[in-house]
Amino acid sequence: MHVVTSLDACPDPPAGSVVTIGAFDGVHLGHRALLRLVRDKAAERGLPTALVTFDRHPAHVVRPESAPKLLTNLDQKLELLEATGLVDHAVVLTFDEQRRRESAEDFVTEVLDGCLRARLVVVGADFHFGNGRRGNVALLERMGRELGFDVVGLELVRAGDGTPGDGDTITYSSTLVRRRLAAGDVRGAAELLGRAHEVRGTVVEGDRRGRELGFPTANVAVPEEICLPAAGIYAGTFTGADGVARPAALSLGHRPTFYADQPFLLLEAYLLDFSGDLYGQPASIGFVERIRAEERFESVEALVAAMHRDVEAARRVLAPRARP
Repeated sequence: MHVVTSLDACPDPPAGSVVTIGAFDGVHLGHRALLRLVRDKAAERGLPTALVTFDRHPAHVVRPESAPKLLTNLDQKLELLEATGLVDHAVVLTFDEQRRRESAEDFVTEVLDGCLRARLVVVGADFHFGNGRRGNVALLERMGRELGFDVVGLELVRAGDGTPGDGDTITYSSTLVRRRLAAGDVRGAAELLGRAHEVRGTVVEGDRRGRELGFPTANVAVPEEICLPAAGIYAGTFTGADGVARPAALSLGHRPTFYADQPFLLLEAYLLDFSGDLYGQPASIGFVERIRAEERFESVEALVAAMHRDVEAARRVLAPRARP
């Protein structure tokens, strides 16, 4: 996948391209279905595929007070997009105040026509873009007639929700993934993502309380804008600088047994059957299954007993036969 981060380095495919546009946060199964369609349409025309996305979620500039937490940072997003094998060119635009003020017409002229020579644009039927969200499928169709590209407006991808006896369908969306994570339903989120939800950060020095209790943990500092699941104990994975995904029991919470008002969520990973120095390493944490909600214990002894149970529960979940 050829990635450009400046319109000065546009791929400018000679015969044109089939283009899709979006935030693609999470690169969930709905996104992948869209990209497969884009690839099919491009193959029919003998053209490369191109994707336009942004260096941050547009809402963080347009309405920062209500912007959603991110399911993936930019590096993760690009890695996941490349792994699909469906995108030839990815144009990552800086979404700043200047881009926010840009008219929909200028965006089409500059990016879709000027940079990518679009011959077909595939977007969601409710897609909006440009200053004041004036751009939509109708505007794309009108400008496409002038500039020589067709437009396909798609409804969101739907799938059965997997509830026994329930024929309802769900719509794949980043919003629904966040909703499931907020409920601690990481397995349900994985059903939409096509993989375990993963967050990235750095292993930092903690208060070593876990070590004192017999469970040395790696404290992972995750950027504030990243979406974490609900507080609780999880079975998951820890991937450090060596790239090896190791099974881990994860604690995400406010540590109510020791602190009455810890304002932040602390993410701690107890790596199963591992000993080593992890401080300062980049780390990726994968959430596989929730074991229980966070609890306040009346004694340290009760907490330690629960931690032993949590570790054994994580072992059972993460055993090869139990992997999703």
